[in-house]
Amino acid sequence: MNKFLTFLLVLVVVISCNEKKESIVSIDDNQHPNLILTAKSVSEIKEKLGNIPVFDETLKTTKETVDAAIKKGIDVPIPKDMAGGYTHTQHKANYANMQKAGVLFQLLGDEKYAIYIRDMLLEYAKMFPTLPRHPQTRSYARGKIFWQCLNDSNWLVYTSQAYDCIYSWLPKEQTTYLNKTLFRPYADFLSIETPQYFNRVHNHSTWGNVAVGMIGLVMDDEELVNRALYGLNKEDVDLTAKDNDGGFIFDKDGKAGFLANVDSPFSPDGFYTEGPYYQRYAMYPFLIFAEALQNKKPELKIFEYKNGVLIKAVDALLNLTDADGEFFPLNDGQKGMSYYTSSLVSAVDIAYYYGNQDPKLLSVAKKQGAVQLDATGLKVAIALKEGKEKPFVKQSMELSDGSKGDEGGIGILRYNNGDETIALVYKYAAQGLSHGHYDKLSFSMYENGDEVLQDYGLSRFVNVEQKNGGGYLKENKTFAKHTIAHNTVVQNEVSHFEYKYSKGSKNHSEKYVFDASNPSFQIVSAKENNAYPGTQFHRTMVMVKDESLDKPFIIDVFKINADKKNQYDLPFYYFGQIISTNFDYNTPKTLSTLGDNYGYNHIWNEGNGVANQESIQFTWLDNRRFYTITSATNKNDELILARIGANDPEFNLRRDPSIIIRKKNAQNTIYASIIESHGNYDPVKEVANNAYSNFSKIEVISDNANYTAIKIKFKDSKEKILILSNLKSDSGIEHSVTINGRNYSWKGFYYFK
Repeated sequence: MNKFLTFLLVLVVVISCNEKKESIVSIDDNQHPNLILTAKSVSEIKEKLGNIPVFDETLKTTKETVDAAIKKGIDVPIPKDMAGGYTHTQHKANYANMQKAGVLFQLLGDEKYAIYIRDMLLEYAKMFPTLPRHPQTRSYARGKIFWQCLNDSNWLVYTSQAYDCIYSWLPKEQTTYLNKTLFRPYADFLSIETPQYFNRVHNHSTWGNVAVGMIGLVMDDEELVNRALYGLNKEDVDLTAKDNDGGFIFDKDGKAGFLANVDSPFSPDGFYTEGPYYQRYAMYPFLIFAEALQNKKPELKIFEYKNGVLIKAVDALLNLTDADGEFFPLNDGQKGMSYYTSSLVSAVDIAYYYGNQDPKLLSVAKKQGAVQLDATGLKVAIALKEGKEKPFVKQSMELSDGSKGDEGGIGILRYNNGDETIALVYKYAAQGLSHGHYDKLSFSMYENGDEVLQDYGLSRFVNVEQKNGGGYLKENKTFAKHTIAHNTVVQNEVSHFEYKYSKGSKNHSEKYVFDASNPSFQIVSAKENNAYPGTQFHRTMVMVKDESLDKPFIIDVFKINADKKNQYDLPFYYFGQIISTNFDYNTPKTLSTLGDNYGYNHIWNEGNGVANQESIQFTWLDNRRFYTITSATNKNDELILARIGANDPEFNLRRDPSIIIRKKNAQNTIYASIIESHGNYDPVKEVANNAYSNFSKIEVISDNANYTAIKIKFKDSKEKILILSNLKSDSGIEHSVTINGRNYSWKGFYYFK
């Protein structure tokens, strides 16, 4: 047994024999702590210390971190910096270390941790009444300690937990002083004094609601708890404030508060309309407050609220990741964020404890290698020690969007063969509040956790001060949110809904079909009728596992009907090096942009060609794998080799390439493509294996209002016919159609042979 575990065992014995220390954490339902840690859970954890490896290791790491902070000394600087700056980073470290110190005080009984929290809080109590709003004026809701109220709420959520852990240890006069001087004024500042922040349906406001609610629970302040749960009284807030990208955003009934933020953004499946990046960020306050409410106000039955959506949300979020556990960057999302983040450690533990103890969650916890230091983490750690975990295998699934699940959704088609995985992520969801992108019917594709065809994600370097203070870059609005930044159709070089939030927020795409019951033929289809007046989109994507091929391939059919002729652009954002094309193109000596607005102004035109044939092929190499897009074309379709990065003097954008298929002067038309992964390249042996596409051609053999028929030709002369029913998706309907003199009959949405 290592020295630290021996120390823990000895310490537990000492604590149990020390009446003074025992009185601090006596088993009393009204005794602090009673939010995340409780007197009962502290006692249970102490009995297990030294014999629960994952928990013990997490505790050890936590102790090392806090001991180093205590040794360094207390630093509460006057706020001045944006995200990533010194004062911002220091205050962030302070609240994190206080929360950890509170846990250590309760579990180890060493008063140095309580003294550290007390002294820190007294410094904040001395400073807070003197603070105006933060000197950085960029935010719509400036904080005091931080540049935005969001971060002030982070501070209060974490610090409330620390305060709860030392509340009974502090003399009554000190809690009275802190409540009156620091905590109640802080809660009022975040809510009554900043209603445009607090009374919204948005991840920011969730943090604000939870901050006020958590400190209300600590202080037994029912007014604050009710304010957190239900929002400010209507008479205190201008409910006529316009919905916009950053202002008041109430739910449809004019409600706000924590419960409204559970009701409105979450679908019944647990999908969060802002996207997985912000769902990950919001899950900590959602679940930590739910845990506190369950401990302090079990009569609310918060984990049963909306049919248990908070637990479902954890499962949904874990499924919105690639093979490496990184979240799909739908809407505003920073690439690389994964379920290894601390907020997901808490989410997994809480979901396991308050859910049905799903053993698949344990395998995620095992990969995370840490647990929350409370009853939920204890339960997970014990289950891991007992070997109860089962693999979390991500399957194909659909997640609905909208509070009632009727505002489109996300369809994920997956192929799993041991370590070989392919995932297709198809987005036909609602706008996603202020973090939404204008990308109806867009998709991305992954292989073994690597992006093959990408969603750009957000344009921001989070907490990198040199890049706009760590905040969003202007290119997020001038490029990343625009339609041309995504793998979907742009009409007349104008983004969906004219890039107007007021239009986009009122509309959503419509699911047509999702069927993953046959692993050899998985299909998802959706329609978009409002992105452009007079134009209807219908995109169908199929993952086919043909027995003659090592890997599945994707069939992509994008049908367009319009009331007039337009120009259409369909980009495919790939990575790596172009290997070959079956069309000719010219490369200009001087670069020019594709356009002047709607994101086109950020794209260089690096090459142009004309299809001159009925099917084109484009092959590239990335991650030592070959990929090919085979696409049906008209002979006058333009092919543009493009690259992001124009009009970007500060190099805020990545220089990623794409190929754009442009159809000019077209009214009713179809994009039909095959996307395939094939072969590999070994740079050591310098050998290319299966470097050529398995297909020779794809063509549209029939298209009308009722049916669309596609013919796929393999290199070995084999052919497949795909027929889609454009108007009737019911699986029980029988169809019959004659194409080129041949009759096809089938039952259901599609025919494929």
